[in-house]
Amino acid sequence: MYECHVGDRPRLSVIFTVGGTNTDPSTVSLTVQDPTGTNTSYTTGDVTKASTGSYYKDVTVNIEGTWAWRWAGTGSVIAADEGFFHVLESVIV
Repeated sequence: MYECHVGDRPRLSVIFTVGGTNTDPSTVSLTVQDPTGTNTSYTTGDVTKASTGSYYKDVTVNIEGTWAWRWAGTGSVIAADEGFFHVLESVIV
């Protein structure tokens, strides 16, 4: 599990492949859920394409607790990836 601190900006990334070859989906989406259960959704125009099939989004975290994320591709690549990371409160308040 990845850990960071309140105020950090972790990079969430994904690579979509077809038969082992990096491939762009028709649509890319990322949903990030904060510890309160609030979802924030990003679509193709909101995420950065690093190269064919490779995407990322830098997300500023402002609440301690467990955050979850889910990438999804549709169209030419139908795939999903998901996971979570933990945000620690600063020891200096």
